[in-house]
Amino acid sequence: MTIHQTIKAGIPDALRARDEVRLRTLRSLATAMTNEVVSKKRKPDEFLTDEEALVVLKRAANQRKDSIEQFTAAGRTELAEPEIAELAVIETFLPELMSKEEIRAIATEKLTAMDITEKKDAGRFMGSLMQELKGKADGGDVKEVVDSLLS
Repeated sequence: MTIHQTIKAGIPDALRARDEVRLRTLRSLATAMTNEVVSKKRKPDEFLTDEEALVVLKRAANQRKDSIEQFTAAGRTELAEPEIAELAVIETFLPELMSKEEIRAIATEKLTAMDITEKKDAGRFMGSLMQELKGKADGGDVKEVVDSLLS
């Protein structure tokens, strides 16, 4: 069963369990995925592949993180709490991301293989590394590691 199918199948379970946060989050994700299917010029009753669904999930997670950051900065913790709860539900569908140490090990190996020594080649190196680590590591963490290796 794909991620999209799992999310749609989870809606009735959340309804039965009367889990309002999970229900609201799953409905929102299902809607976002249906919108993504339509934007790809396919029929609304089709399902996304897992790779396409992960893009939608990451987008939703980033939106929640941004909202949490803004609400917290404004001192509105009562508005940040539902976003935190929704983010926790979304993260159950996302794969575990690599740690900075794991990223550093791969980046060091790739740095040697590509024979990059100067900061001016950082963009090419970063692009190559992100292609290899796509979906496995956070882009911000990868950028930090690359900056530390090339400085």
